[in-house]
Amino acid sequence: MSSLFTQDHSTPKMREKSNYAAEGVIPDSNPSDEGIDIDISRPNELAEHRGWRFYMIFAALAVTGLLSSAEATIISTALPTIVHNLNVGNNYAWIANAYFLTSMVVQPFFGQLANIWGRRWPMISSVVILIAGSAICGWAINGSMLIVGRAIQGIGGGGINMLVELIVCDLVPVRERSKFMGIIMGTLTVGTVVGPIIGGIIVQGGEWRWVFWLNLPIGGVALGFLVPFLQVHYTKESSFITKLKRIDWVGNFILAPSLISILFALTDAGTKAPWSSWRIILPLVLGFVGLILFQAYEASPWCVEPTIPVRLFRNRTSLAAYVLTLLHIITSIWTLYFYPLYFQSVLGSSPARSGIQILPTFLILLPFAVVSGLLVTKVGRYRPVHHAGFAIMMIGFGLSTLLNAGSSTAEWVIYQGVIAAGSGVIVSSLLPAIQAAISDDDAAASTALFALLRSFGAIWGITIPVAVFNNQFDKLLYRIQDPAARAALGNGQAYEHASRDFIYAFQEPLKSQIIGVYSDALKTVWQVGIAIAGIGFIVVFAEKELKMRTKLSTEYGMKDKEIEVPAGAPEAKV
Repeated sequence: MSSLFTQDHSTPKMREKSNYAAEGVIPDSNPSDEGIDIDISRPNELAEHRGWRFYMIFAALAVTGLLSSAEATIISTALPTIVHNLNVGNNYAWIANAYFLTSMVVQPFFGQLANIWGRRWPMISSVVILIAGSAICGWAINGSMLIVGRAIQGIGGGGINMLVELIVCDLVPVRERSKFMGIIMGTLTVGTVVGPIIGGIIVQGGEWRWVFWLNLPIGGVALGFLVPFLQVHYTKESSFITKLKRIDWVGNFILAPSLISILFALTDAGTKAPWSSWRIILPLVLGFVGLILFQAYEASPWCVEPTIPVRLFRNRTSLAAYVLTLLHIITSIWTLYFYPLYFQSVLGSSPARSGIQILPTFLILLPFAVVSGLLVTKVGRYRPVHHAGFAIMMIGFGLSTLLNAGSSTAEWVIYQGVIAAGSGVIVSSLLPAIQAAISDDDAAASTALFALLRSFGAIWGITIPVAVFNNQFDKLLYRIQDPAARAALGNGQAYEHASRDFIYAFQEPLKSQIIGVYSDALKTVWQVGIAIAGIGFIVVFAEKELKMRTKLSTEYGMKDKEIEVPAGAPEAKV
């Protein structure tokens, strides 16, 4: 069996990519006569290539990303009203979970579709699917119909999230990707922030269905940009049936159920069932065994065109950057969920007020992401940026351990701002670091895996701190004198009861005892956050400071007129 998975089943071109990756050196151009060959170190050539249509494509990507990111969070403030109007009952959590589940599992699949059918039609199809799901949600007559619509929305949103980043990779070389990724990440941040605000405004207006109907005109605007301007190259030589045969059907059918099994377990762990329950252990074990089988199949001779090629992991820089991607999203989500919990349980804020109190995170993350992207593009180095980002996050988590019921506004604004600054410093340079070590031919697969790890890590970014918090809270329960209050908050129930309405229903001194336990349990959460960020800081040492290519060589680039290159340079078609 071991020999089966160590044989070399790759084509000569794949082996060439693998050799480059193993050596940590990627040539400035691919040995191909098709596509685009642009060198950003030659300003005249660059200016000629980047006409107005380049920026229209970039605007289309920004609008499309804004649509997807806003849709992921807009439901948060509207959920109680929707649950009440449709009598959803105990399945209300799946209104949100259905979107995240489907968006996560389809991202590798869309990566392969983008290699086979090019970038244009998978992107346009993703927007159409999201619009269709939004229409179903808007006209939902019961909870089941709404959850189905949200699952369809997630398929479109997952495709959009992955393809936006992939198309940026097709438009600009590795050296410039941090700059443009910073702008895209900034746009996604704006969507994430305004989503709940828009949802709240719509619900207050009395018609929750507009939470979903609003996507129809916005999606129409996105299509209005994409259809005429997203004209990108791809090879059309094979038939439709041949393209269908190229899809890694077996690999995707192994991967999707494995991820779903893990998500089901993590959704219920510590809340509906303890971690020791077979209801949690069994799906977790099945899911991780499935992931092992998936990777074994991907490396086998039966998988001709793998969804996630093993060559992506054959150099330490891209492997380290993938690990950093996972750790970065875990620590980032950590803050987004547990600062609001601090605001509501310790400071006594309402959910609406806590939404305003978390705004410094977004307002600080955005400029740091953009500036960091510009800096990496300027100096061509990512390791110092990654070290700085994780170090800053460690400081932010350390400062957060000082928070308590008496902390001032300045304290919690500054402390969460420090974590956000560290997160922003890192976010725009992770994918370029991954792709500095691999060929541009693997842009789709590497971007799909990057997107998948962020979605997968976001789940762990909720699950790990919730488990730490509930466990520590149970250890401190003895400080709450009232047996009824201990019963209500023990056994993993503290997180779900972390609200002003629940805590402030108790009289003194019991109320102060409960707040004190919440405050001290949160200190442990921040301490574990220091450790996670510290692991990230250590993993950065595994990265090599590779040269970030200034030349873009891709067969999927923007269609344009042919570009004249200096005499003696290889001719490139567009």
